[in-house]
Amino acid sequence: MTSSVLDHIVIAAKTHDQGVSYIRDKLGVDIPRGGQHKFMGTHNSVMALGKHVYLEVISIDRSLNPPNHPRWFGLDDPHVRDALEESPRLLTWAVNTADLDSLVGSSAVPLGEIISASRDELRWRVAFRKDGSMPGAGFVPLCMQWKVDFHPASRMEDLGWKILSLQLYHHRPDWLEDVLETIGAREEVTVHGIEDGQTSCLEAVLSGQNGRIVRLR
Repeated sequence: MTSSVLDHIVIAAKTHDQGVSYIRDKLGVDIPRGGQHKFMGTHNSVMALGKHVYLEVISIDRSLNPPNHPRWFGLDDPHVRDALEESPRLLTWAVNTADLDSLVGSSAVPLGEIISASRDELRWRVAFRKDGSMPGAGFVPLCMQWKVDFHPASRMEDLGWKILSLQLYHHRPDWLEDVLETIGAREEVTVHGIEDGQTSCLEAVLSGQNGRIVRLR
């Protein structure tokens, strides 16, 4: 079975400024600017949460021409857009693997077509659904393979925050665990079952200076 490891968590926002303000309010830091994804019509800011994991704030970049296909992370989905009207939120997570082709082939849910992507000096391959939807509504991670000889987090500024855990609260925990097992990501998260009527969500638990703990949802 192909293994994968937690690569980054994805905070989506209606606008870049709202995403930056959200991180400032929650963590007390100004997240550094990342860059543009011209092929997706998005831009981001990023900060390290460890040597091989980072936090990404992503939003639609209105200065770019809209792509001729749906944007990733479901950013063109009306339900996602309505949710982001209320507040930025932890939308999904990403894993990286050394063999994306095998991982996509072994997945219990369709992850999409493998495409090549780039931003500045970064190069990677990623599984992308043509309709832009997120596998498992974001509970199944974006799956990718870096094509550079370093991890981007190693070149990001250390702002004093580390990720302790990623918690997934889902109505079908057994199904979710089984799916994650097929892509070698089961051990990267903790899955919790919730009752009908409760709201499913992702929660990243971060540790800051002086032992401060923050939970991002």
